[in-house]
Amino acid sequence: MKFMKLGTRPDTFYTEQATRTLVSNIAVDLVIKINDITYLLHKAPLLPKCGLLQQLCSDFSDPEPVSLELHDIPGGENAFELCAKFCYGMSINISAHNIVPAFCAAKFLQMNESIEKGNFVGKLEAFFNSCILEGWKDSIVAIQATDKLPLWSENLGIIRKCIDSIIEKILTPSPQVKWSYTYTRPGYARKQHHSVPKDWWTEDVSDLGIDLFRCIIMAIRSTYVLPHQLIGEALHVYACKWLPGLTNIRSSGSSLAQTEESKAKNQKILETIVSMIPADKGSVSVGFLLKLLSISSHLGISPTTKTELIKRASIQFEEATVSDLLYHSTSSSDRNFYDTELVLAVLESFFKFWKSKPPSVVDNRQFLKSVRNVGKLIDSYLQVVARDNNMPVSKFVALAEAVPAIGRSEHDDLYQAINIYLKVHPDLGKAEKRRLCRILQCQRLSPEARAHAVKNELLPLRTVVQLVYFEQEKGSNNNKATTTTTINHHKLQKSHHDLLQGAAAKRPAARVAHDTQSLGINKEELMRRMSHAESREKVQNRSKISDGKLALEIEKKMVIGGGTKEECTSGCKLELVSKKSMRKRSRD
Repeated sequence: MKFMKLGTRPDTFYTEQATRTLVSNIAVDLVIKINDITYLLHKAPLLPKCGLLQQLCSDFSDPEPVSLELHDIPGGENAFELCAKFCYGMSINISAHNIVPAFCAAKFLQMNESIEKGNFVGKLEAFFNSCILEGWKDSIVAIQATDKLPLWSENLGIIRKCIDSIIEKILTPSPQVKWSYTYTRPGYARKQHHSVPKDWWTEDVSDLGIDLFRCIIMAIRSTYVLPHQLIGEALHVYACKWLPGLTNIRSSGSSLAQTEESKAKNQKILETIVSMIPADKGSVSVGFLLKLLSISSHLGISPTTKTELIKRASIQFEEATVSDLLYHSTSSSDRNFYDTELVLAVLESFFKFWKSKPPSVVDNRQFLKSVRNVGKLIDSYLQVVARDNNMPVSKFVALAEAVPAIGRSEHDDLYQAINIYLKVHPDLGKAEKRRLCRILQCQRLSPEARAHAVKNELLPLRTVVQLVYFEQEKGSNNNKATTTTTINHHKLQKSHHDLLQGAAAKRPAARVAHDTQSLGINKEELMRRMSHAESREKVQNRSKISDGKLALEIEKKMVIGGGTKEECTSGCKLELVSKKSMRKRSRD
């Protein structure tokens, strides 16, 4: 930080109540009031250097003391006092911290070279151009000071000169950077042999107000010199510094409590940052976009900005990790721990984005890879949110069903999420369990997952029997594939006709035992599961029904009493399995 020292006389100003005066044997003949401070001064040292005071005092006779009010002087009493001390020849230090108000006050008092050579304005201009603008941090500090005097600073060209100086240094190739800068990122130790990081300037620029920051960023973008990722990094650093809760948003929703004034300020910051994000994909991370989106509702940003954030996040959604999606719900009406609505909105926008592309543009293999990456991400996310005690089935299912069929090559991860949900929500109703398990596709489970599911007593009975039926169908298909290589076309047609006429009902009971054993469950275990499930649905004092009635009840429940078209279709398929199992049990 550079300084300019002016004057040699000691500072003899002192304060008595609200009056500032100085030790002197000369009688006071100039009284100046600025805000609540009264200055008792002398005409002799001030008038020769201040053109404004000359004009104001010209109407008064010399012997008569003059009283003036200068409440509108830029920089207030502190800036005026610097000018007054310069006139008295007292020692003052000028730096980037006070040069802006001093320069504006000197201009206001008309302390120009035309009034007296070597005047205050000339000295300040020389120091500003030769030292302040040449330094990196001096330029940053000086432009920060313009926030309190925006009109004066703009009219005097201070802001424009500082911005030009800052941009010139930012565009300097990093190997040529020799000046001091702030860089406190984790993992970086400042040593002589370390090369200068490309984003060396981002932390210092983030100290500026949002309007000045925007001017600098937009000017840099217009040069097309720096890569868009570097612009995105500057936006990320600024947002982390100024937006509350962005870095530790998972801690508590109460951390976002703020006044209406600060809320409006943060809303402006967020909307400005979103408007400056480069259009290039990957200029900012999807995690950063999701962080901005997570606080957007609380700040009440415009629907246009929120829609833009969702769109940008959806384009890069396959790059996200589960930790990028774990944000607390800040809605007062939502008791859920996690904000699944945010994830669902981005997920739906992701598929909408892909559907909007013409077939000639979409690479089918790349599309399938992206969709399945997102499907795996959602299933992993479901395994986390399933542990939320307040997570309703409707939201869980909506999120799971938002992934199309092609988004899951297998359903093992989805089954794991459902299993966790059932464990955390033991009081789930029968209808809700069926709704939850309906999204599972048995044919997309691995043999290990199917074996686990058949033994899983948390699953509804219908799902277990579907798994057994699928295993039977799988074995039947394998046998038919083997048979086609040894029999002729006529026998194949006859076999197919017999199958349609109910030949499957004549299969030996040993086949059921074989299929259930291949899943790790024997005949007695399946019967126990079916009987146990039925007994839960009856009144406690009701007597046990016979094996034949039990079979009829299961057929009713699965074939006749099914609630939906899908359930009825599944029930018709399961009727064969239930009858065979009941016959076998009767023979045993």
